[in-house]
Amino acid sequence: MKVAFPLIGQRHQTLHALPIALEVSARHPDVAVHVSCLTVSHLELARSLATLYPEARVQFDLLPISPKLRRRIELHGLRVMDRLIGLFASRHYFRTFDAIIVPEATSLQLRRMGVRRPKMIWTGHGAGDRAIGFARHLGKFDFLLVPGRKVEQRMLEKGIIRPGTYHRGTYAKFDLVRRMDAKRPKLFNNNRSTILYNPHFLRRLSSWPEMGHQVLQFFATQDRYNLVFAPHFRLFDNHREEGEALRRQYGHLPHMLIDPGSHRSIDMTYTMGADLYLGDVSSQVAEFMIRPRPCLFLNAHHVKWHGNPDYQFWTLGPVTENMSDLGDKIENAFETHPRFLEAQRQYVLETFETLGDEPTAPAAADAIVDFLKRAA
Repeated sequence: MKVAFPLIGQRHQTLHALPIALEVSARHPDVAVHVSCLTVSHLELARSLATLYPEARVQFDLLPISPKLRRRIELHGLRVMDRLIGLFASRHYFRTFDAIIVPEATSLQLRRMGVRRPKMIWTGHGAGDRAIGFARHLGKFDFLLVPGRKVEQRMLEKGIIRPGTYHRGTYAKFDLVRRMDAKRPKLFNNNRSTILYNPHFLRRLSSWPEMGHQVLQFFATQDRYNLVFAPHFRLFDNHREEGEALRRQYGHLPHMLIDPGSHRSIDMTYTMGADLYLGDVSSQVAEFMIRPRPCLFLNAHHVKWHGNPDYQFWTLGPVTENMSDLGDKIENAFETHPRFLEAQRQYVLETFETLGDEPTAPAAADAIVDFLKRAA
C-alpha cells in the first residue's frame, strides 16, 4: 500500500497532518508513506519536524511543478491558484497512490483533474467553532478525522460524516507539541504576566483592522504586562512588509515580541507560553485552552453572538466591543477567571477528548490503515 501526505497549504497546516504520516510509517512498515510539498523550504520544514520521530521512515518528495511557480511561491507566498496549478501539474504523481491524506480541502479538486482511484482522507487543521469547519464539501472525503464530540455532533447533524467513515479523538498537532516542549526557551526575561494577542486574518471577522494598532500602542506604553503579537499565520501572508514594519516599530521594546508569521507562531510556542489570550475568532484559542487560562475576546464587529454555536468559545471569558480601559478589562479577565474555569475544562474535553498528555496520532494512523484495508 502506498499513501501520500501532500502539504500544499500554508505551513501552519503541516503540524496537523505530518505526525499522522510519521505514525503510519512507524506503525505500519508495509505502507509506503510519501510526504510531498510545493517548495523546498516547506519540505525542509517537514524534514526538520520529522526528526522528532526517529522511528519513522517516510519519503519526502518535491511535487513536479515548474521552477517558475516554485520561485513565485517562495518569494510571494501561496495563493489558491498556485495550489490548483500545483495539483494539476502533479496529477500523474497522485494517481500512483492508494490514498491522498490532507489537512485542507483544495485537494478535492484532484477528482476533477482525473485523479479518481486514490481514497481522499481529511485530517483537518484546527478545532474552532466557526461554520467553515463544518462546510458541506467536507462530505466529499472518503474518510475524516475529527478531534472530539463537539465537531462530531455538528458534522453528523449536517450529514458530513456517517458511521464507518470517520475516526474521533485525534488532534495530531498536540503530539508534536509534546515532543517539542522540552526545548522551549522562556519568552521574556522578567516576571510580568504575558498576554498573547492573536487576531484572525479575515477582515470581516478580525479585530485587527478596527482595534489592532490600538492594542499594540496600549502595550507599548504600559509597564505591567508583556505582549506577544502573533496573529493568525495568514494575516500578513500577502502583506509581509506590513508585518515587518510592525516588527521594526515595536521590536526594540523588551516587553513586546512581534511575530508576523515565523514557525514559532504555528507550533504553540506562544499559546503555551502566555498567561492570557486576547483575540477574536481564531481557532488557536481552542489550542490555548488545553491548559485553561484567562481570556479576553474582542468583538470588533458588534456581532450578536449569544447562543450562536459559531461563537461558543466566547463563553469562556469576558467579551468587549471597545478598547476603552483595556488595562482594566485585562485585569478583570484575570480576576474573574475562576468563574470560567469549569466551562473551559468542559470545552477542552468536548473539543479534543484529550488534555494533550497522551498522543492521539497513533490511533488515527491505525484507523486510516484499517479503513484502507477494508476499502480494498
